[in-house]
Amino acid sequence: MKYRAYNLVFPLLSFLLWITPTHARKPDRAVESVDGSVYKTGTYPKDLYKKMGLKPGPHDHEFVAYEEKIETSDVSFGMIPVAGGVFVMGSPADDENRGEDELIERKVKVSDFWMGTYEVTWDEYELWMLNLDKDNRDHKKSETTKAHTLSDAVTKPTAPYVDMSFGMGKSGHPAICMTQLSAKMYCMWLSARTGKFYRLPTEAEWEYACKAGTKTAYSFGDDSKKLSEHAWHLDNSKFKYQKIGQKKPNPLGLYDMHGNVWEWVLDQFVPPEKKAPKELQVNPLVLPNTLYPRTVKGGSWDDPVESHRSASRMGSEGWWKEQDPQLPKSVWYHTDALFVGFRVVCPREVPKLEDIEKYWPSEIEIKAIPTR
Repeated sequence: MKYRAYNLVFPLLSFLLWITPTHARKPDRAVESVDGSVYKTGTYPKDLYKKMGLKPGPHDHEFVAYEEKIETSDVSFGMIPVAGGVFVMGSPADDENRGEDELIERKVKVSDFWMGTYEVTWDEYELWMLNLDKDNRDHKKSETTKAHTLSDAVTKPTAPYVDMSFGMGKSGHPAICMTQLSAKMYCMWLSARTGKFYRLPTEAEWEYACKAGTKTAYSFGDDSKKLSEHAWHLDNSKFKYQKIGQKKPNPLGLYDMHGNVWEWVLDQFVPPEKKAPKELQVNPLVLPNTLYPRTVKGGSWDDPVESHRSASRMGSEGWWKEQDPQLPKSVWYHTDALFVGFRVVCPREVPKLEDIEKYWPSEIEIKAIPTR
């Protein structure tokens, strides 16, 4: 669990946020979207699924690493295949170094998926968040395609009221301060833009990929003194996140699974049970039914070494919006969560239409956005 007081980080930024009016009610006029137009909710997940022509079953591309290029921009990102299997999720109860929120070890089976080589960067995220993808196409007078039309119809955030990188850097740095809803909506937009089904990982998938076949506290072993070779953490980060991919990858070739920023997963945060389930759990997912807490994994630049364990986990909290000056507070931004980002996965099997709202924002969530 993180606390409201950062580890003496960003005193100046905190002061600047403090002097911002703390009761800046949203105006009575229509809410404006990022492009200045009257805010409208976009397409719903089931409609997008049908319009994309998605079908349940395997993706039609080979199960190998690939590079996804977002045309009309210079942005691309890598995806690593992660062959499914059975692993021990969580940590043993007698491990003296285990965190109090870690799950008691249990056997879990996950299916094949691809995972982003790196955390999603601002370069990628702002194509959706600030509508830069459409701006780029308009500037180049690009011919409109089906993918353009479908992705333009996905709901966009309202404009941020402050630089959400808080001066720590943009290009090549992980995007931060988004809510889980924002991360899920980005995945929906990315799917429409590329034609592939992207989503956040489940907690089980994330931990399976992080451990990468290991049974130690970290993917590189049990010695926390080696963490600086693999992660940005409180003792080496210079009190800010760093560019992606500068540390050693894990055995699967995934970078920054330990540290840099915590990463959103799909699951509700559920406190650990005293006894683990005895039966094998297959592709477990704890669907959220309350706004808080929801789960993030992996530790961050602002955390001590214990929080970077493969089994480490944390639940989101209401104070992550504490310095948001708006009333009601934004559904898109966690102003105080300078330590939270995400990465995407592409499951080898596309889900059924009736299951799509487990992975993308639901129709009910999207309809509620203008009133929240």
